[in-house]
Amino acid sequence: MAKIVVLDDVIDAGILIKKILEKKGHEVFPFSEEEEAIDFIKNNKVDLAILDIKLKKMTGVEVLEEIKKIAPDIKAMMLTGYPTIDTARQAMSLGAEEYCVKPIDKQELEEKVAAILES
Repeated sequence: MAKIVVLDDVIDAGILIKKILEKKGHEVFPFSEEEEAIDFIKNNKVDLAILDIKLKKMTGVEVLEEIKKIAPDIKAMMLTGYPTIDTARQAMSLGAEEYCVKPIDKQELEEKVAAILES
């Protein structure tokens, strides 16, 4: 199955996503620090990055921009509790495949991740 990095400023959110996606057979690595997630992606083959838009030091869109430089083929999904058209457009223009609004719906998360990984 897939190797997935989850970056959320609230580590519990990352752990929740990890629990949901590990039941589907994926290997999930949750992070709450941008640099740690970026370093992990530099040193490991990752299939999908699930990034929160609001982080501690950077935005999820800035992290997406960084990781696309490191791993141009990585797929990405953005998470947000504050959806705006601008943020969605910006994330999609940088190559995010999907957008998920918090609170996360388990079924929606599973379906979107499956669709991204199949594309």
